Amino acid sequence: MSIEQVKAHFRSFGRENDIREFETSNATVGEAAATIGVIPARIAKTLSFQGEGEAAILVVAAGDTKVDNKKFRSQFGFKPRMLSPDEVLEQTGHAVGGVCPFGLTRKLEVYLDVSMKRFETVFPACGSKNSAIELTLGELEEYSGGLAWVDVCKDWDTLSESDSGQAS
Repeated sequence: MSIEQVKAHFRSFGRENDIREFETSNATVGEAAATIGVIPARIAKTLSFQGEGEAAILVVAAGDTKVDNKKFRSQFGFKPRMLSPDEVLEQTGHAVGGVCPFGLTRKLEVYLDVSMKRFETVFPACGSKNSAIELTLGELEEYSGGLAWVDVCKDWDTLSESDSGQAS
């Protein structure tokens, strides 16, 4: 059902036919990169955290990153706590492996991490463990309703897309 919610979301932008569905799982960054044929950094992973109230917040970041607790706390004012798989499904309507900022079952705050700014396009999931769409950063911002670009991740290199756009 979740991929149908995402398709409905993209229908309003005329992009539902751009969602790619694969025969194999791309539930992890590594699987998605191998399936699509790009470096892991270009996979836009959506991380879900418990917000200050009842609602979660989502951070979309490059696939080669990890959340930096100090940066996160400085940005949002609280310690990051990732949601359990059941909480992710309840908050987003998407199961782990297909979580994305599109077609959400409730309105959540979405933030985009600057780690993705190295690339012209990235590949977020589309609500299932075997789907993705290629988006420019501007499209990702528009379609996700991203509230702001944040810097809450670490352990990513600064190679540009022209240096490392394809998997080797």
